Amino acid sequence: MPTPTDLHRLALSLPEAVEGDDHGKPAYLVGKKIFCTVGEGGRATLRLDPEDQHNLAAPGAVEPVPGFWGRKGWTFVWLDRVSEDQLALLLRLAWTGVAPKRLRG
Repeated sequence: MPTPTDLHRLALSLPEAVEGDDHGKPAYLVGKKIFCTVGEGGRATLRLDPEDQHNLAAPGAVEPVPGFWGRKGWTFVWLDRVSEDQLALLLRLAWTGVAPKRLRG
């Protein structure tokens, strides 16, 4: 079960990822685009490709944000319900979706 500290470490291990702020919440960005925000209660919100969101959904652990934002790929991830490997994969996918082409190699 990853902790917020693990999330921080994993997010910043991605090329050119930086920590920022999104309306008072910690956020992780690459190229000025957000790929993850950290909410309260051990929940992160990641920007996934809608197909990845659908394929990786796990009720109670990885779920689309309700409504419009969820249809755009924004996905809730409860840290206490995923493994560190799952979180690393989800962060990599979210990062890939917004990273500049030169970094995606």
